[in-house]
Amino acid sequence: MSAKPFSFPIKVIPSDIDFMGHVNNARYLNWVQDTVLAHWQKLAPAEEVASKAWVALKHEITYRKPAFLDDEVIAETVLEKIAGARSFYNTVIRRGEDVLAEVKSMWCCIDAESLRPARISRDVAETFFGLPRKQEPFADE
Repeated sequence: MSAKPFSFPIKVIPSDIDFMGHVNNARYLNWVQDTVLAHWQKLAPAEEVASKAWVALKHEITYRKPAFLDDEVIAETVLEKIAGARSFYNTVIRRGEDVLAEVKSMWCCIDAESLRPARISRDVAETFFGLPRKQEPFADE
């Protein structure tokens, strides 16, 4: 069961462009990170945002079309599942109707002080999934 999609607007700037005249492949991963973190910061309570951090564990990216300077791009991400300290996201990066890239990623929530993995509380998970308390938005792994 996934949460509602979260959209994050992106403006392609000159430093995004590589020697071939389009957005460098690595920049797409920065956009995914920016989007996932913005999603967390928007929905999580302030005390959770202050006490937790995120590190990427895995990205699987499929590039479909290039992006170019001054393109207006949208990254839309969906939190698919929470399993312990891990969160699984699907992100689609678009320019209008064109899909530029699709990214499956796994993130680990860490305690900002100890830098150790930190589970997402049930209350915080429910904020993201918008589920009644009886339903389980995350797996016990």
